Amino acid sequence: MPIGSFINVFPPAVFMVIHLALLLVGVYLAVKAAGAYGGDVAAPFWLYALAELFYLTYHMDWTVILFAHTVAEVLDAVAVLLLFAAVGRRVVKAGQAGAKVSAGAL
Repeated sequence: MPIGSFINVFPPAVFMVIHLALLLVGVYLAVKAAGAYGGDVAAPFWLYALAELFYLTYHMDWTVILFAHTVAEVLDAVAVLLLFAAVGRRVVKAGQAGAKVSAGAL
């Protein structure tokens, strides 16, 4: 392999620790987002955590790399889209509420 072969010097446990840490970050952010903003903002973080679980399945030799990474990337892409949609809805609602307040002041 011409590019990236240096990564083979790291034992699989290193990658398992990295993905486990990222999984915990995703769960933490999902719980915090659910408490502060609701389920529509928390759902993308849950999907991110699920994607990290799929990455772990490869490192635990439960799946092949192509399957695990494909599923994880799709979950990450859907999570990004859902997060932008949730934030976008909130921005639009805030803009509409601000426009109503401004119109009422005139």
